[in-house]
Amino acid sequence: MQTLAVDIASTFVDDAVALVTGLGRAVLRFAMQPIDRIANACDIAGVLTERRATFRMWRASRTRARHEGRRFSLLGRLSPFRHLAHLT
Repeated sequence: MQTLAVDIASTFVDDAVALVTGLGRAVLRFAMQPIDRIANACDIAGVLTERRATFRMWRASRTRARHEGRRFSLLGRLSPFRHLAHLT
């Protein structure tokens, strides 16, 4: 019963963190729109588009590596069922 309560609490905390992160990104994107518009207008050599493409490739490879690797968490290490993870 205790693990269920811990799982519910950790899920709630994870969801709250994701909500705050998403709202922060939305506010930041809204605030940066005029600056991005000016930067795109001034980008004559195409440096910004090249930098964005490089960043997208880097982020995609990082996400792929994260999904391929195992994700360890403190709750996963303390779980009594941690050795059965390969069954799920």
